[in-house]
Amino acid sequence: MKSGELFESLSMNPIKDTTTPLAERMRPRTLDEFVGQDSILAPGQPLREAIIGDTLQSIILWGPPGTGKTTLARLIASMTQAKFVAFSAVLSGIKEIRSVMEAAESERRHQGQRTILFIDEIHRFNRAQQDAFLPRVEAGDIVLIGATTENPSFEVNAALLSRSRVFVLNPLTIENLVSVLHRALTDLDRGLGHKKVKVATGSLEAIARHANGDARIALNVLELSATIAAAGDDNHNRVSHENTDDAAIIDHELISKAVQRRSLLYDKSGEEHFNLISALHKSMRNSDADAAIYWLARMIEAGEDPLYIARRLVRFASEDIGNADPQALSLAMAAKDAVHFIGMPEGNTALAQATLYLSVAPKSNAVYVAYGQAAHDAHNDVAEPVPLHLRNAPTKLMKNLEYGKDYQYAHDYSEGTTPMKCLPSQLENRRYYTPRGRGAEQVIRERMSTWRKTRHKKGTELKD
Repeated sequence: MKSGELFESLSMNPIKDTTTPLAERMRPRTLDEFVGQDSILAPGQPLREAIIGDTLQSIILWGPPGTGKTTLARLIASMTQAKFVAFSAVLSGIKEIRSVMEAAESERRHQGQRTILFIDEIHRFNRAQQDAFLPRVEAGDIVLIGATTENPSFEVNAALLSRSRVFVLNPLTIENLVSVLHRALTDLDRGLGHKKVKVATGSLEAIARHANGDARIALNVLELSATIAAAGDDNHNRVSHENTDDAAIIDHELISKAVQRRSLLYDKSGEEHFNLISALHKSMRNSDADAAIYWLARMIEAGEDPLYIARRLVRFASEDIGNADPQALSLAMAAKDAVHFIGMPEGNTALAQATLYLSVAPKSNAVYVAYGQAAHDAHNDVAEPVPLHLRNAPTKLMKNLEYGKDYQYAHDYSEGTTPMKCLPSQLENRRYYTPRGRGAEQVIRERMSTWRKTRHKKGTELKD
């Protein structure tokens, strides 16, 4: 079998077997048919030139499902003179791959032919398994093409990553997907061109929006919609939308029946999980309530653990609002209790209420900064003993050692504060907490300023 023959038989020749899913039949056969990813595959781009010139080096293709990672690998298989071997990390073990790598070394040494090894879902291999690729990649015996939906920074061995170039494949745009769907509708060999199916205005765009950047989902929805329409189960498909030739019609109503509910791209332990919580946190910090409630809904509707969201809201209340609105922390805790008490989906409004409150509350990171600076000093400065006047003296021995001596009881002073020093001598007059002057912290700042002036004045009077 020639290099790439397996892939070519699957995707490069016209497929008459209509039992094969439409998404599989419509895989691009050439780079010019490939839709989207112009940033890496447009004429003149390095990846395209390397594929055409058959000079490809090890690469990692990173992108969400349905963006063309496997299709691109198949195109490389059909265009390269190298031996092309494909594996799925889900179905293949490292034992089989080691066998291929040993054969690759032999063929390069004795026949001068290189091997391109395609690993789909390479993130499924653990770090130790990925290490097995390194010697052969370094020696040049194999060119590795890894495909992954996960961030390679987290999921691919650093040594392997440093020897590969990462290419990012982005979700397809609405325009990209409409182009893919139109081609599938008109293609006589592989698509639906032989069927008597028409599409109402705006219906392809509706499918594209549902697909959420995934060409496979878009084509699956189109195929199912065409099947339903052709079956004639819905009479309106044959008598509406100015249909004059008895063709089956795909319209918005039929698409809604074919698509019950969109599945949102999400992984509770993957990058999208962290991307969305980051977007939520930063939108609230920026006091953008509309953006915050959108990101919250994205997380909830995708199935995120509501208590995880509640914990992040509690953290935000202290880190980004603090004493600018002391009520924020109480409300965040109440939302956590509400979710725990009534569960989901009813708890979504409690999370929404807290998110909106935190978004519009006055912001201050003074508490966060104060603790960070104090923690830094606690770790890095000499840990001086607690001053004697701040220590309790519950025993006679402690009193004899002058524990508590010269302690000044603040309630005995009309101003409620005294000139007594409360920090270790090495940190005397160190400032940690600096209220921002927004919300309730404006009052706190003025109060602290008054107390400092009072302590300074009394301290001066004592010296005099």
